[in-house]
Amino acid sequence: MKSENQTLNPEFNFQPFTTIPEMKWLIFWTFLILYVLCLLGNGPIVFIIYTVSSLHNPMYFFLANLAFLEIAHSSIIAPFALATLASVRKIYVSLGGCGTQLVIFTFLGGADCILLAIMAYDRCVAICRPLNYPLIMTWRMCVSLVIGTWAMSGFLSVQLCPFILTLTFCGNRMEISNFFCDLPALVKVACGNTDFQECALYILSIIYLTVPFILICISYVFIAVAIIRIPSALGRQRAFSTCSSHIMVVLIQFSCTSLIYLCPVSCLTATQVRVVSVFFTFFTPVLNPLIYSLRNKELKEAMSRSLRRIMLSQKKSDNLINKGEKTCQL
Repeated sequence: MKSENQTLNPEFNFQPFTTIPEMKWLIFWTFLILYVLCLLGNGPIVFIIYTVSSLHNPMYFFLANLAFLEIAHSSIIAPFALATLASVRKIYVSLGGCGTQLVIFTFLGGADCILLAIMAYDRCVAICRPLNYPLIMTWRMCVSLVIGTWAMSGFLSVQLCPFILTLTFCGNRMEISNFFCDLPALVKVACGNTDFQECALYILSIIYLTVPFILICISYVFIAVAIIRIPSALGRQRAFSTCSSHIMVVLIQFSCTSLIYLCPVSCLTATQVRVVSVFFTFFTPVLNPLIYSLRNKELKEAMSRSLRRIMLSQKKSDNLINKGEKTCQL
């Protein structure tokens, strides 16, 4: 029976959010608006940090990488989810296509978690050792940390391939109880013993989620001790303000992903998994730039200056066009 299942070429479609056409289009437009907001929120952050010289420091360098990861992370899920919602027919994906989406999604999500841990370390050095900060967080160090993040996450995500290929399925076409390919959803529709895959998923989730979260907690213990030792209330407030945005993003990111990947496969219902998945794939990438831009005075000022320059440039361009039109009329 096992060998017969292995010769099959399984295809997967995704469980619809609703069968009511009006609700289906409402969900489609909601997802589309959220995806566009993700691009409009994170894209300018990457551009402004890259172009404004006053923001060329380690904290904003890591923030630009985080914003880029949010765009890439959403772009792996959102277009296909929107195509599925807009299609009148069921869209089927091969096991290879499903596995590719899963590996890339895991790679970007894992890099996101590791980068949040690095950002906590950066804040820890800045607050606990401010005099040595420029010597420790050099550009070479920052670039090495980002490259190491991508390399480590890429290596770990590729390890999923054997676990996906060793899954066996009892049919050619199956419905996944989510709106994208995810290992817990694949495990649920697989037949046979999946203990090995569930164990591998749990170990990988611990590496991606638990280890970075512990490192973040350790960093903030040192940060808290350093802030308490600051004599002035204004100094303590300034030090905490540089960390508050990061803390909010960490809590949102790790709480959502832990519910899905650190709980047993049978812990949450399919509906609960989809609700949490919608939140961290569509809402979180929109919330993150809002949290950072609204709570960061320097970034807000840089964005305001850039917007004023764009508007001024557009105004000059319009004046030149009007002058040209008047000259032609004369």
